[in-house]
Amino acid sequence: MLEADPAAQTATAPAVDAAAQTADQGAPITEDQAGRVAALGAEIGHEIDRVLEGKARAVRLAVTVLLADGHLLLEDVPGVGKTLLAKALAAALGARRSRIQFTPDLLPGDITGASIYDQSTGSFTFRRGAVFTHILLADEINRASPKTQSALLESMEERQVSVDGTTYELDSPFMVIATANPVEMEGTYHLPEAQRDRFLAQISLGYPGHEAELRMLAAQTAPLPQDHREPVQQIRARTSPAEVAQLIRLTRRVHASPALLDYIVRLAAATRGHGQVVLGASPRAAVHLVRMLKAAAALDGRTYVVPEDVRQLIGPVWRHRLHLSPQALSRGVSAADVLRDVLASTPLNR
Repeated sequence: MLEADPAAQTATAPAVDAAAQTADQGAPITEDQAGRVAALGAEIGHEIDRVLEGKARAVRLAVTVLLADGHLLLEDVPGVGKTLLAKALAAALGARRSRIQFTPDLLPGDITGASIYDQSTGSFTFRRGAVFTHILLADEINRASPKTQSALLESMEERQVSVDGTTYELDSPFMVIATANPVEMEGTYHLPEAQRDRFLAQISLGYPGHEAELRMLAAQTAPLPQDHREPVQQIRARTSPAEVAQLIRLTRRVHASPALLDYIVRLAAATRGHGQVVLGASPRAAVHLVRMLKAAAALDGRTYVVPEDVRQLIGPVWRHRLHLSPQALSRGVSAADVLRDVLASTPLNR
């Protein structure tokens, strides 16, 4: 049910340069600092690409969500590498990770922790749950009841856990990577809207291409050498949690112009007023999009956001939050269709 990785606690990487550590948090990010973010992102992506064939775009988005200080929902059919991506990202970060296998009988206390009565002292002691980690893999999250899923809401939004009137702070960075199977599959529940809105982005890995699947088959069915290690164990830590936390702060200082922020607010309003949408993009969705845009710009080595970033990333960040009307669904309209319509009908400059 629960899998922890204490060995990852000792992984370290070179510290962030002294200038980044001492810089004024309100100052714009410099080109050198953006270059450092880009270089580290490339190193992390390269490590993950070693074990996950043909998924460069998904890996890039996962790293972007990490630096945007968000959470990632991987929604796809079984067997395409969702769990492997989560494990590989944690290994490349040198971060502690925990895993929860979501099942119908999972309880909220299994996630957050619970107060246990100690007969020897006659008092209660708090036993920390799986959420006290850096990377939490919530495997097949939609196989647990909505009540259990809701145990993550406070942790994902406020980076804390409240149990029996006491609040416990979570580690930094803290990222939930949840895998989910399509709701058409047996034994799955719909994710509550409040839960989906807390995931900064949702992506699907899809099936690998022909050549990538051939390489995967050759690698995973070859005779095992004497010193065989699992693919994730071969990944080298390229950074440390402390450095990642610093880089997250750096990405917040990427420049997003007032005109671009106004554009995003108008895009959100357009989804709420769209005739085929019951529930549009929330204010949290707009905030998440800006954070994602800034992280993506830094990963490109830029100190500013451009409109093309919006067009590239609005899908992964907003698609899973839109709730379409029954009439739209019956006609085969998708959230991606709505977002294309909103982008086409909302000009950048008023």
